[in-house]
Amino acid sequence: MRGAGLWQLGQSLTRRLAQADKKAVGRRFFSTEDNLKKTVLYDFHVANGGKMVPFAGWSMPIQYKDSIMESTVNCRVNGSLFDVSHMCGLTLKGKDCVSFLEKLVIADVAGLAHGTGTLTVFTNENGGAIDDSVITKVKDDQIYLVVNAGCRDKDLAHIEGHMKSFTSKGGDVSWHIHDERSLLALQVNHCTGIVFLLSLDLAFASLQILGPLAAPVLQHLTKDDLSKIYFGEFHILDINGASCFLTRTGYTGEDGFEISVPSESAVDLAKAILEKSEGKVRLTGLGARDSLRLEAGLCLYGNDMEQHVTPVEAGLTWAIGKRRRAEGGFLGAEKILKQLAEGPPVRRVGFISSGPPARSHSKVQDEKGNSIGEITSGGFSPCLKKNIAMGYVKSGTHKTGTKVKIEVRGKAYDGAITKMPFVPTKYYKPT
Repeated sequence: MRGAGLWQLGQSLTRRLAQADKKAVGRRFFSTEDNLKKTVLYDFHVANGGKMVPFAGWSMPIQYKDSIMESTVNCRVNGSLFDVSHMCGLTLKGKDCVSFLEKLVIADVAGLAHGTGTLTVFTNENGGAIDDSVITKVKDDQIYLVVNAGCRDKDLAHIEGHMKSFTSKGGDVSWHIHDERSLLALQVNHCTGIVFLLSLDLAFASLQILGPLAAPVLQHLTKDDLSKIYFGEFHILDINGASCFLTRTGYTGEDGFEISVPSESAVDLAKAILEKSEGKVRLTGLGARDSLRLEAGLCLYGNDMEQHVTPVEAGLTWAIGKRRRAEGGFLGAEKILKQLAEGPPVRRVGFISSGPPARSHSKVQDEKGNSIGEITSGGFSPCLKKNIAMGYVKSGTHKTGTKVKIEVRGKAYDGAITKMPFVPTKYYKPT
């Protein structure tokens, strides 16, 4: 069953990433083969065996020569290198940029120290999630943020509409959309990492290096002491001879960095990272990225968060700043603050289950057969060697240990609600 479960996971991910019209997944992320954008690392991916598929209007690697299971495990044991140049980065500038952004997100942006960032959520008037985003307060009059590629158009339209209203009343804020840059991600085993490059006049790529070897490998390529950079912090560093913005964060639960690097230096940096790791850090695609974030209990927008789901229901109460809970002032604050006080009607929880892996939209029942919720993400965990999933159930049925039935292909299988993350996070924080 484990082998079959893994095969099903790989096949399912391949189908989801290759087909543009598959219900919510297609609407959120995928496009046809026509007019696909390519990152500056496209030829590098192909040369290294990357299987390219349409994703949010881009041609991106779903996997390389190794399997999704092998890639997932290697990230947690050694490390992974991801190309995340398809993500949309933008900078807000102006003396009122903080107060403007706080009208749109739940984070206490004003309370962030210079050079630090946090996960936040853009909300609508009903308190639902428009998108999740990582924001970095560069300084009081400059904020850098990254939004999901699949949400780019609606996010930018949302921000622009509110910006026009804000500036028409005398507010001082402007923006720059970083279509000229790319991102790389390096993930390793005890912290997540992200690097951001904020220059406005160069073309950049983004990489993420994540996993246990992320810091020691990257340390070979910079003179700056990475042990002094903690989770959520960013610095401008010289890495492999190029000036980069580096943020320590990620999307797998592992330690790592996101690096925004000038596009002309992106391939050389990727090669240097792989060479310095002596083959232990591997190029990793979207397939393993999905299983890694699921093991870490992290939401995928469009699956686990949507416009009708509030941050409280999604289990992101911690992202609502203490001051924001007291003052409100963001879109949908009335509903969100009411849920904080009285409790939400549904809650996001984790599951383990028997039988075939649960998938998005699998129904969840109590032991008496009553419908109590639905799966939003699920699969076979390569690291835990068992089925895991997350989804929403009615409040009151959400307690850890509650036994449930999960319907897969018309048949109900035993399951139980469990805590997340499924795999412990290893973010690098001060002791």
